[in-house]
Amino acid sequence: MPSPSPRFWEVFFDVYEAIPRQGPGSRDCAACALALCGPLPSAPTILDLGCGSGAQTLHLAELTNGTITAIDSHAPFVVTLERHLAERGLTGRVAARAGNMAAPPAAPGSVDLIWSEGAAYFLGIEQALKLWHPLLRPGGHLVFTEAVWLRPDPPAEVREMWAKEYPAMTDIAGNLALATRCGYEVSGHFTLPDSAWWDDFYHPMERRIAALRPKYAGDSEALGTLASIGGEIELHRRFGDTYGYEFIVLRRGN
Repeated sequence: MPSPSPRFWEVFFDVYEAIPRQGPGSRDCAACALALCGPLPSAPTILDLGCGSGAQTLHLAELTNGTITAIDSHAPFVVTLERHLAERGLTGRVAARAGNMAAPPAAPGSVDLIWSEGAAYFLGIEQALKLWHPLLRPGGHLVFTEAVWLRPDPPAEVREMWAKEYPAMTDIAGNLALATRCGYEVSGHFTLPDSAWWDDFYHPMERRIAALRPKYAGDSEALGTLASIGGEIELHRRFGDTYGYEFIVLRRGN
């Protein structure tokens, strides 16, 4: 499969930089996942890896008293998050950094909570689990969301989309088994509700796509990219019961 063109990425980020989140999620889901961790230190050290524009970073800042380092490889997302942090007076407790989530700036055994919503798959789940395990203190938690199959028999067009986007995608049991093999204990997991796809992700994305069509009128490549992104939304609208995102909460043993 050929790599997307630079023009594709230009249009892609024209959509994704303007919406509240870059993947499914919500404050309520973040709170539920945190609750599965059990008691955290009073001021935990937190890494938010693949933070995007930081919707979940802001939730973590609200839901904990932690010191947070949020990292993303796309600098414009980091700039957006920095602006939000300044507006909320959080720059003393939360730092946003452009960087590589495969090599976060943390010493081994120094982190209480690693958080990664919809981003670990960029490294490969097994690779991410192995890379991040040594950074956690004994008893520390890794919390991430991952695309999963919810049914073993999705329609062919759904299979085709995910075969292009994420061929390594598996089911919930497969991810939990992998986590155990990588040395984690499973503290809990749950499937994100459909509202976590629509409220701050797909509905804003639909509005953004509609707003951009006049800008790209006559640009067939750009309009094709917008149509492709919109097609993903429509596929979820029709077949969202066959796949989803799972919040997975893992613990490093003592």
